[in-house]
Amino acid sequence: MRIDWSLLLRLVALGSVLGIAVALIFGFLGHIHPAFDSFSHFRIHLAVLLLMGILPLAALRYWPEAIFALLLGIGAIWTTVGGFSDEAARKAGLVADLDSSSMPVFRLMHVNLRYDNETPELVLSAIGEHRPDIVTLAEVSNVWAERLSALEATYPHRIICPPPTHIGGVAILSRRPFVSDPSEACGDRGSFANVEVDFAGRRASVVAMHLGWPWPFGQDWHLSRIEDDLPNLADSAILAGDFNAVPWSQTVRRVAELGGFRVVRGIGPTYLDRRLPDAWRRWIGLPIDQVLTKGGMVIGTARALPAVGSDHLPVLVEFSLLPQEPEAEVLQAMRH
Repeated sequence: MRIDWSLLLRLVALGSVLGIAVALIFGFLGHIHPAFDSFSHFRIHLAVLLLMGILPLAALRYWPEAIFALLLGIGAIWTTVGGFSDEAARKAGLVADLDSSSMPVFRLMHVNLRYDNETPELVLSAIGEHRPDIVTLAEVSNVWAERLSALEATYPHRIICPPPTHIGGVAILSRRPFVSDPSEACGDRGSFANVEVDFAGRRASVVAMHLGWPWPFGQDWHLSRIEDDLPNLADSAILAGDFNAVPWSQTVRRVAELGGFRVVRGIGPTYLDRRLPDAWRRWIGLPIDQVLTKGGMVIGTARALPAVGSDHLPVLVEFSLLPQEPEAEVLQAMRH
């Protein structure tokens, strides 16, 4: 029996592109089932692979299929990246140019420490260099809790949630005083912390969160355990955490809807497996460390910082709290 290699090549090329296209489409159906939402995390990767598949389709004269792949790939990238870029955020009024002469400007740094980070001095140096007002942390293991004692003088107000496993819980370190009871801040076995902070006379909730991995792991179940806590925050709030989910996923959308949050855009890829070169992060890394705000919180800048020995990059945001009364008018003025 002779093998028709030409036919086999055509079937492989067509089948591969079709499989990638189906996986890409599944990622837009996360509202139906968490399994589909898992595909959304790799939407850009799949779209690029689909565009690469145009070449063999064109060479084999599958013109309709090649055009379909081109339109689907470009459409997926445009609707995803275009909506979550820094430029799009400014056009939507979600990022503004903050003026420290008219209102106080604060900084928040979020870091997934990596429970077994072998270079803790890089984390401490980054915190010392950028001097954030608030630090939210994930994977604060018992070893990390001891290391963070070096920051007690600088960050006297602190919450370190008891780690549920060896990986560790979340923590909030603050230069600003707490105005709610820190002993009641930790929830969901240490993966969620919420405390109200005094920002130069204005109260706002600061939330640290670390969600589990997506389906087939327990992310959806994990989120269901904290969904009652999200609507009960202060009128103004900032939430930072390792969501293990990209900003366009159904998981992040669900957190935003439950808490009345706006997703901060423009941070970029923050996660890459440590076995891969860090230079690849910009191209194939996943943007799974998120910052969300609500109420009078206005973001000035949001960016990822250089690596600190974790498989996640730190995230630094600058923000201000609008005056309570003319909030809408001030926000409108800042947009123009």
